[in-house]
Amino acid sequence: MMTFCFTGIRSFPKLWKSNPYLGLSPGHPYIFLFLKDCYGIRSQQKWFSLKTASPQNTKAMNLLVARARSLQKGDEGRNKQVSSESHLFAAGAAKKRSQMNPQSRDHALLPVRNNIIQLPTKPLNSEEWDKLKEDFKGKANFENWIISQMAHHNSPIDVAKSLLAWVAIKNNGIVSYNLLVKYLYLCVFHKQTSEVFDVYEIMKARYKSLESGANTLLIRGLIHSDRWKEALLLLEDIKKAMIPSKKNYNDCIQGALLHQDVNIAWNLYQELLSHDIIPMMETLKAFFDFGKDIKDDQYSNKLLDILLYLRNNQLYPGESFAHSIKTWFESIPEEQWKGKFTTIQKSGQCSCCGKNIESIHLSPEEYEFLKGKVMRDVIDGGDQYRKTTPQELKRFQNFVKNCPPFDIVIDGLNVAKMFPKARESQVLERVVSQLAKQNLRVLVLGRKHMLTSRARWRKDEMEKVQKQASCFFADNISEDDPFLLYATLHSGNHCKFITKDLMRDHKACLADAKTQRLFFKWQQGHQLAIINKFPGSKLTFQHILSYDTVVQTTGDSWHIPYDEDLVERYSYEVPTKWLCLQRKT
Repeated sequence: MMTFCFTGIRSFPKLWKSNPYLGLSPGHPYIFLFLKDCYGIRSQQKWFSLKTASPQNTKAMNLLVARARSLQKGDEGRNKQVSSESHLFAAGAAKKRSQMNPQSRDHALLPVRNNIIQLPTKPLNSEEWDKLKEDFKGKANFENWIISQMAHHNSPIDVAKSLLAWVAIKNNGIVSYNLLVKYLYLCVFHKQTSEVFDVYEIMKARYKSLESGANTLLIRGLIHSDRWKEALLLLEDIKKAMIPSKKNYNDCIQGALLHQDVNIAWNLYQELLSHDIIPMMETLKAFFDFGKDIKDDQYSNKLLDILLYLRNNQLYPGESFAHSIKTWFESIPEEQWKGKFTTIQKSGQCSCCGKNIESIHLSPEEYEFLKGKVMRDVIDGGDQYRKTTPQELKRFQNFVKNCPPFDIVIDGLNVAKMFPKARESQVLERVVSQLAKQNLRVLVLGRKHMLTSRARWRKDEMEKVQKQASCFFADNISEDDPFLLYATLHSGNHCKFITKDLMRDHKACLADAKTQRLFFKWQQGHQLAIINKFPGSKLTFQHILSYDTVVQTTGDSWHIPYDEDLVERYSYEVPTKWLCLQRKT
């Protein structure tokens, strides 16, 4: 165990003096660094069927997408679904779906342990600490347990200080490294600069080098003080063992900007990017906030480069950052920028300025590039995500090759199970029938067991499916997704697909970030979602995005999608709110 003896450094009361510290933002989540302790198949069945080919019907396809409509207002309770005014990938949609489908929630919650003892709220003397330790019934080391709990609950500094004083008295002035670091966390959290300095001096005197967790805390504790450049030395110490984290870079950049050293801030930013680290949004926000007082074309161009970085990496600023961007644009002298917060209409027009947002659809070059990548990385090279045999995949490829292009590809098993209370074959037949009536060429992908007549898979309904659509039934152990991706991409850019699966595993198979972004863009423009309204009236589909949710500019305008503060957006969702910036001409 690493320890430090206080004897011979300075008197203990003087060491733990308290002075107010103004600077550190509260609530920074460094605490996590220090709480680590804490079937039979019938041979006569037809495994695939081919519907008589009809000319490709693009008009009907467009009609299907255009007919997406919202649910009736009368739907309530469990039957109430996400409005079709939204879309499958809208920020917050997944959260709403989970709330409306309580049976899908994970109820396996971790058991909650009651506190063995109550944390003190005021400093204790030695006798009181002795009594508290005597009352402690846990198996862990009392001192480590109590300091971890203090750090977790952000206990007052003077309470933690009384703990360390008691430990030092008991152990001939020795306080363990673990206790010292967790006390440092509390000093940083409570913005006690002088205490941070004292702990720093103790650590420098005792240890030749510190682990990254202590360095991270010290960096954050120093950046708002006149000793902020020492944080840069600590950053260099971290580099000797590892690449610093985005938090380390953020703190040092914030310190440099706070102390008006712009060159150091930009150099650290470029260094961060050179490590392929995605910067924290608060780092980028700091540059814009600082830029309000800078009238310099070179600095302005760097801020515009940040916006292009957000675009190229499909990143979205938070609401506060969006306000900073707006304020900076409007502060540029003689350019007369005006910003407003708005939304984008289904047509792809900005509700504020009326300009069209970039299309979600890939260019022919992008489509061919993505198609080739998916074929190589997911279909041929994605063994970790599928159980399909090469022989069966070849059989399917030959099947698709001999078919005209499809308009819709359906994951039959996935769609059939969308409505748990309904019979699977009935659900699938209804979906296929509705699409077939619009003269769309449909492919249904399924498993062979779906053709085995039983309670939830009626033979007559599956025969209707095979009459109205081309069908391919794979082995029961096979994964459907590679077939779905292959058939959809092979059919052309007009082809859409239907499944609840959000394809995150297959996106992860793709080798680089650029291809993953193209895949997600293609997915947003091609994946149809059925609104859960069964049984009852005609099935409806959520509308597919017609525009690309990405930072974009025309020179005299910027449109920037941003995350709302109170909306929980999952990684596979996109924001629905935008900042519209227009320059008066």
